[in-house]
Amino acid sequence: MNHARWQVASFNELSAERLYALLRLRAEVFVVEQACAFLDLDGLDTEPDTLHLMGFDQHGELARYARLLGPQGCGGGNGEVAIGRVVCARAARGNGQGHGLIARAMEEMAERWPGRVIKLSAQAHLQGFYAGHGFVVEGETYLEDGIPHVEMRRPPSGGAPVRVNTP
Repeated sequence: MNHARWQVASFNELSAERLYALLRLRAEVFVVEQACAFLDLDGLDTEPDTLHLMGFDQHGELARYARLLGPQGCGGGNGEVAIGRVVCARAARGNGQGHGLIARAMEEMAERWPGRVIKLSAQAHLQGFYAGHGFVVEGETYLEDGIPHVEMRRPPSGGAPVRVNTP
């Protein structure tokens, strides 16, 4: 089994190399693979309570990434937090590493922002994946950058995420 090395950092804690690696991975998947021309640099990466969760493979290459938005990054009004920009490198797909990424993201969020609703905007074909982590669909399917999406939330009553042995 492939055991990842994880790093969690605020924007100011990211080295130039780490920032480049995460922006490159996001561009490779979202812009090139999924053909979504959108402004990835939306200002939320630099919010004081935004965290960048990075999982590295056995060679030290960035393989998994998620952006964790604290209450301020989510608008601050309703106290929700969010997972976004969830991405796995092509070589890290189909073997459970995405589940490990979401589990780790929920652990980080439960530690830093306990008792909060976690929201995300999921590509519609992945709603079963996220449902397996306690997320429920809210609202109708909508198009974002030409791809069907659904809003999903995981209520605090879903319990604190449990540490699991996932890649």
